Amino acid sequence: MDAKLLQLLKLVTEEYIASAEPVGSQALVERHNLGVSSATIRNWFALLEEAGLLQQPHTSGGRIPTEDGFRLYVEQFITPKSASKKTRDRLSQAASLDEDRRIKLVAREVADSLGLASIVALHEADTYYTGLSQLFAQPEFRHWQRVVSMTELLDHLDQTLGSLRRTTFEQPQWFIGKDCPFGPASSVVVASSPQGLIGILGPLRMDYQEALSHMIAAIEALS
Repeated sequence: MDAKLLQLLKLVTEEYIASAEPVGSQALVERHNLGVSSATIRNWFALLEEAGLLQQPHTSGGRIPTEDGFRLYVEQFITPKSASKKTRDRLSQAASLDEDRRIKLVAREVADSLGLASIVALHEADTYYTGLSQLFAQPEFRHWQRVVSMTELLDHLDQTLGSLRRTTFEQPQWFIGKDCPFGPASSVVVASSPQGLIGILGPLRMDYQEALSHMIAAIEALS
């Protein structure tokens, strides 16, 4: 893909992640030194729409990434980065408090830090989730049916995770949109630790870089 279009996808995605609002061409021109007019940005928007990477939810509004847009954004721009020292220290402290519950304590700390949900699948077939109220505070869950659907999947977490819990993930793995076992409006990143599987669950519009950095720090704390 043309580098300028890929960069525009990155800007739209990150603006949308931050604001939860469709992103307009004029706003991008005003906030970023793009060196082109808003009319040119709209033309590029059209090319990204044709490629299935952006969509226009309202006729007169801006654009948001599609599921494929989010997936390409993650593939191209999300790389392993260290979480802040404060985050690493808090996760290490959580992991040291209670040997029997350390993965659950770490998951809770991750959920609290990100404002998302965390899931845990222990080797002995126990499952656990935390941070649901924070997840449901996200704008995407103003739709009651999404809350009901997500709650049903979490209430049957062992079945929802299915083969994921029986797989060893040497590196964090993303499941986005239709690939996510928690529904097409969601994304989850999972990784294996010595205690079992741990995951970070959020809407499609989640901060993927922060989630990955927290996941890496969580695995380090548990190891």
